[in-house]
Amino acid sequence: MSAGPEFSGLAADTVTTRPSGGRVVRRESSMLKDETTPADAAVLSHLGAPRLAAGRVRLRHEVVTAWGFLAPTLLLLGLLAAYPLAYAVYLSLTSAQVGVAGRFIGAENFIRLAHTQIFTLTLWNTVWYTVLAVGIKLVLGLALAVVLAQPVPGMRWIRGAVLIPWVAPVSLSVLAWTWMFDSTYSVFNWSLSELGLIGSPIAWLGIPSLARFAVVLVNVWCGLPFFAINFLAGLMTIPRELHEAATVDGAGAVGRFRAITLPLLRPVLATVLLFSVVMTSSDFATVFVLTHGGPINTTQVLATLAFKLGLATGDLGQAAAISLYLFPVLVLATIVQVRLMRRTWQW
Repeated sequence: MSAGPEFSGLAADTVTTRPSGGRVVRRESSMLKDETTPADAAVLSHLGAPRLAAGRVRLRHEVVTAWGFLAPTLLLLGLLAAYPLAYAVYLSLTSAQVGVAGRFIGAENFIRLAHTQIFTLTLWNTVWYTVLAVGIKLVLGLALAVVLAQPVPGMRWIRGAVLIPWVAPVSLSVLAWTWMFDSTYSVFNWSLSELGLIGSPIAWLGIPSLARFAVVLVNVWCGLPFFAINFLAGLMTIPRELHEAATVDGAGAVGRFRAITLPLLRPVLATVLLFSVVMTSSDFATVFVLTHGGPINTTQVLATLAFKLGLATGDLGQAAAISLYLFPVLVLATIVQVRLMRRTWQW
């Protein structure tokens, strides 16, 4: 291959080979290396310098543009997430009170809380509340997603209606549930009384077991659409050909669900579970509006206890320690889950 009279010294042969690995490799003969004169090299360097400079300017411009787009998000994360978290960690390590800066006491707040009866009860309440609510939302959300995935006329409207409990303001929704659980004006009591199932009104929020049932029910009602819609999105990405092939092979609905749907849905399941565990364990509005942590602290969770302790007694150090007590556990669970998703699961 000739490059012309003015660059005769740059002539080179290009050979294309395909090794056993399957990759195409282009090799240039040694003529380019051996016969290139210093004058030719200077000409090539002179011609390539503007292109290299233009490429650097373009890359610098793209980097500045990218950081410009990211700056508002980073600023919001810093002001609304990073700074409050860092300040909470600082408060938890001090004896700060309302109006008093306090002094550094290390992990004393955490140690003191571990020996407090109200805190141990609240910690147990938070664990069972999170596990029970997330477990119910997982099962019902998966079942609802399978139903919503069916090609039924008007299903788009049904999917939109399913989102209403999740997009509605939590405080307003819980206020409506508070009225429905009211011992005097409860719609549940009226319905059960009309059916002849009860003879006197039931104090739904005054009996510990029923109060626990009520807070879990309201949390499931508010969070179920989030599970269902995310699972539905995952189901829509599974190729129909896999189900058709399994049907031809004689697999039933349960077999296809266990062998195809669940394995391919695992990344979505893990992500939704992780997000829901974090949000449910830190749920404040549901418990505070519905029961205020009662009766006798049987529905008290860490978020409501930290709020009451911080405002009622002014002990900001212990309130911050309560809010951060499960933080290391959640961070560890997040790290483990992300690593499992990267190593063993395919998206």
